[in-house]
Amino acid sequence: MRDTEPQTAGGKVLLHFLITLDGFVAGPNHALDWMTGTTVRPGLHDEYIQTTGAILAGRDGWDAAIGDRRPYGGAWEGPIFVLTHLPEDAAPADGVTFLNCGAAEAVHIALEAAAGKNVEVFSPTIGRQLLELGLIDEIDLHIAPVLLGEGIRLYDNPGGKPIRLHRVGEDGPASAVNVRYRPTTAL
Repeated sequence: MRDTEPQTAGGKVLLHFLITLDGFVAGPNHALDWMTGTTVRPGLHDEYIQTTGAILAGRDGWDAAIGDRRPYGGAWEGPIFVLTHLPEDAAPADGVTFLNCGAAEAVHIALEAAAGKNVEVFSPTIGRQLLELGLIDEIDLHIAPVLLGEGIRLYDNPGGKPIRLHRVGEDGPASAVNVRYRPTTAL
């Protein structure tokens, strides 16, 4: 399987996650311990560090998994916007703005702050809302060789209509991605 072209800065809104093979971006209570030991191709994190101008996150994930830590192990510097219904009870953090507005307004604020670079959306709930509004430019996923079984799904919209995607790259826009793994004996 070929990797996609390197990410470029272009004022795009990206739904960007490391995801389990069964579709989860976090475990129960936003746990991220399943990511331990997962690797990505060399240079991948640097691409995102250089092309990301702002991050839009959700409050539950912020409180449970991120807190006052910076993305990419602290290597990324830039504004973080956390969408919440209760900004007044949020613990202040450097470079973080808590917003109480709709997803569309939040992404416009983040795009302005990104100054021509990309906005990474670190919330599947906000991502779903932005998809429905037509405000996601790309869904950028890195599939981890893990079956989690429960947690927070990338896209959870029971009763909703399917959203068809156009694959980026050389293959046909509707072609499936082939992924092949074997179960390990080490637990």
